[in-house]
Amino acid sequence: MVSDTVSTTSNGPAANQNSSIEINGLYKIFGKRPKHFMAAVKEGMTKQELQEKHGHVLGLKDINLSMQAGSIQVVMGLSGSGKSTLIRHINRLIDPTVGEVNVGGQDVCKMGTKALRDFRRHETAMVFQKFALLPHRTVINNVVYGLEVQGLPRDKQESEARRWIERVGLAGFEDNYPNQLSGGMQQRVGLARALTNDAPLLLMDEAFSALDPLIRMDMQSVLLDLQKELHKTIVFITHDVDEALRLGDRIAILRDGEIIQEGTGQNIVLEPADEYIQNFVKDVNRGRVILAESIMKQGAHPGAGAQVLVHDHLEDVARMLSDASAQAVNVANDNGQVVGHLDLETTVAAIVKQEKRHTSSDTQFTI
Repeated sequence: MVSDTVSTTSNGPAANQNSSIEINGLYKIFGKRPKHFMAAVKEGMTKQELQEKHGHVLGLKDINLSMQAGSIQVVMGLSGSGKSTLIRHINRLIDPTVGEVNVGGQDVCKMGTKALRDFRRHETAMVFQKFALLPHRTVINNVVYGLEVQGLPRDKQESEARRWIERVGLAGFEDNYPNQLSGGMQQRVGLARALTNDAPLLLMDEAFSALDPLIRMDMQSVLLDLQKELHKTIVFITHDVDEALRLGDRIAILRDGEIIQEGTGQNIVLEPADEYIQNFVKDVNRGRVILAESIMKQGAHPGAGAQVLVHDHLEDVARMLSDASAQAVNVANDNGQVVGHLDLETTVAAIVKQEKRHTSSDTQFTI
């Protein structure tokens, strides 16, 4: 089934619209009497207790999250953590038990039927894990679907659709049917359909999870390349930490419906909030994630034999140090101004996997 969460095509870039998202005090309890148990949940009733004793399921608990317009916000967690429930509150495919979801200053939870329908059509688009293509329609007829719903002239529908079909690398496949395409190609159709609608807010629910690893990385690259130009507000759901770190400007990690940690990939890798987060990031290649600016020491180093940029990864810094046989490298900002330095010991120590043991009495590190 294809959602009607589509948008009109505008002459101006979608990113100019205010598509920031503010989620405040959001709770979702599934069951016949959800509000009856709100007080108990706020007082500390656990998800397990709520389900075992009262037959209700705690989907989300006190979610507070700010998503900046024009950025990629990743929401990740294990199965059942609440991440898909959360994204479906943004376009109100699910109604909250309590809380606010403000998009561009409008509380989606308070919208009437017409306002909500217009919001879904004009300001949001959604890309699904299972592609959600109409099997009886060709590629181009799938891509024009949202514009068709809005009643745009057919020539306008097709010109927009062909432009985005080409941009996602499917030119020449306009007349093929979904069953004639690979999984990666089908997902490109889904992405083209969402982009054709020119919505400022793009919701992607496990969009690449069904793809093979190499195709998945290719789709990630497509998305990042498009985002450099379009600057949409993207909410991306995943259970894969490498995907989260590659795509996310910020990452929120959920467990049992609660946000356990939220921040940049650097924050999460360098300072995991607890053992649950630590387990997510323990196998991450830190050298490919951590940036020079995250661990650099202030000021220039007199013995520096080379220079790197603040946004260079530590893997590249270590290679530079080795190639230059230098004590240290200076770190410069985008304007070429030296703002710090890194030595080999500091760089290697940050790259080496560190396991942080959280206990009630102390914190231990092993390398």
